[in-house]
Amino acid sequence: MLIGEVARRSGVSARMLRHYESLGLVRPSGRTDSGYREYSGQDIRRIFHVESLRSLGLSLREVGRALDDPGFTPSALVGNLVRETRERIAAETELLTRLRRIHATEPAGWEDVLQVVALLQSLGSKSADARQRAALSSVDEVPVEALVEAALSETEPNVAGALRWALARSGDGGPALLAEGLGSPVAAVRERAVRSLAEIPGGEATARLRHALTNPGLVVRGYAALALGTRGVADAVPTLIDMIVEGTNDVDAADALNVLASDTATADRIATRLVDRLTHDTTAAPARGRLTQALAAVPGEAASRALVELSYDEDRAVALTAAYLLQLRDAR
Repeated sequence: MLIGEVARRSGVSARMLRHYESLGLVRPSGRTDSGYREYSGQDIRRIFHVESLRSLGLSLREVGRALDDPGFTPSALVGNLVRETRERIAAETELLTRLRRIHATEPAGWEDVLQVVALLQSLGSKSADARQRAALSSVDEVPVEALVEAALSETEPNVAGALRWALARSGDGGPALLAEGLGSPVAAVRERAVRSLAEIPGGEATARLRHALTNPGLVVRGYAALALGTRGVADAVPTLIDMIVEGTNDVDAADALNVLASDTATADRIATRLVDRLTHDTTAAPARGRLTQALAAVPGEAASRALVELSYDEDRAVALTAAYLLQLRDAR
């Protein structure tokens, strides 16, 4: 088969076939009487072998070794190709992410592009001061995806606070992205996500926080419940009481219950739940003491009656605490 026919059938140009020949990769087995290259069936199979190995990312030099060196083992080379491909994909993915974020800001000119690039670089800086300055820049100039990514990875408290401040003013998109962080396998990331959500106003953030009440981690549920308590969402009550029992931000949880107990019916329901935990679910003395103290933050007759009964509790510490809290209520 002549070179033109081989090129047509194989898809490899005649020029490339000549290049392969010059490198010794594929040599036509014969020549016609007129001196034209003539490829045998074995030559054509060799061409397809070369193309197959090239498709894996091997250089022509590596292809030659693979085909001609009997002692050549592919495992190490293929392993290197896997590593290099992963690195290349990671770099391309990072570039794509950066381009998408710049595009999302709808830059009007190259000055806008350069400004966003500078902010993105600052958010990823090793300097905490640089990261904080970038977070405190105009929120319209920082893509919300970049803010969320930075907030979920930030370990410096001051910078984390600045990022949460920026996210609270960033408009749409933040709550949904942060909600994805609640599913992270890393506990610290889940905590950063819920703390950022807690500072974002609006119905979407509130809905995401409600969903966070089902999170298996008490820390996540706790931050969600504290935020929802200040927003008047009664769904937070069971988690707030769990926090009091566990001694996790129990003072803040009691304050949130006080906010929620804004009407008589709700106050009585909260008092009933606290008493139920005291009498049925909790035996540890410190937890019973915290629950008794939490009753003091709940207005209404139900809480007062519960404190009266607890003032006769067999646990002397609980009884004394209840009696003292009753005196404080009477003095108001």
